[in-house]
Amino acid sequence: MAYIRYVSGAEAPPDLKAMYDRFHQKAGYVANILRIHGLNPPSLEAHFAYYRTVVLGPSPLSRAQREMIAVVVSSINECHY
Repeated sequence: MAYIRYVSGAEAPPDLKAMYDRFHQKAGYVANILRIHGLNPPSLEAHFAYYRTVVLGPSPLSRAQREMIAVVVSSINECHY
């Protein structure tokens, strides 16, 4: 398993802290998959925009179907996310 350093909320500069706070308010925590982008905040914004488009955007698939696809792909890839 790879180790990727991340920026904690306590050491985050103001712009990153604001993003962390936004994610924390929505989910109750900041997921590791988002925290790894802390070293590059523009990539964090891009990652979250991509997620919103793929999972929450218009699609012939329901959100549940899209989430199920993600679970199957993660399982095949042996990824606990």
